[in-house]
Amino acid sequence: MELSITLMGLFVGTLVGLTGVGGAALLTPLLIVLGINPSIAVGTDLVYNSITKLFGVAQHYKQRTINFKLAKYLAFGSIPSAVLAIVTLHAFPSFHEHQETIIKHALGYVMTLVAISIIFRVFFDKFIRPNRFQEMDLNQKKGLTIGIGVVFGFIVGLTSIGSGSLFAIAMLYLFKLKTSELVGTDIAHAFLLVTVAGILNASFGSVDYMLTANLLTGSIPGVLIGSRLSTKVPSRPLQAIMATIILISGIKLI
Repeated sequence: MELSITLMGLFVGTLVGLTGVGGAALLTPLLIVLGINPSIAVGTDLVYNSITKLFGVAQHYKQRTINFKLAKYLAFGSIPSAVLAIVTLHAFPSFHEHQETIIKHALGYVMTLVAISIIFRVFFDKFIRPNRFQEMDLNQKKGLTIGIGVVFGFIVGLTSIGSGSLFAIAMLYLFKLKTSELVGTDIAHAFLLVTVAGILNASFGSVDYMLTANLLTGSIPGVLIGSRLSTKVPSRPLQAIMATIILISGIKLI
């Protein structure tokens, strides 16, 4: 079991390094297929994500490619919302009794949403940008930014999916950022969000630390390998293939 988990981490890490999208959307359902309890799969994925994103934050901080003001506004909405989702699932008996069913169905809907957003980005990007929202000052969009955090934060707290992909799509079309700044801000905000959500899940006993270690053993070299190969392999076709896989998996879970 340890070897299969490590190899799975290697596979997911390599795909993330190659394409930059879909890590949690691939990993969480794979863990469930392997027989991991859905709540443990979600909590473990959040902790795993927190550790992997920490390395990304350090690199982008050095490169000064993080828009801290935007990350702060997103976190104002996303962190309380994610906390609400997790506490609701674990603290209320009526939700806790049906936790596995709720998570599975939520995963299905969110994976479908993530897949559609990736496909949309791959094929329709040039028709959407630039737009009037991108030209507005961040202070004018403060309420909208916090609102995006509230909606997507609840989704991440419930399923562990979307901390990168959903927020990245929103930032891409609503804010005028350089590519490096978009990636850096997305990773920085995601790190804050999944760290808080991971700690809260751990406090409810929904994290398998050995599973996390096995995943990291495979995924860290996988991300490095994928990142090196990314300059030689076209990312758009891979993103489209990944989105199709995520879409099919999501529909099956609904």
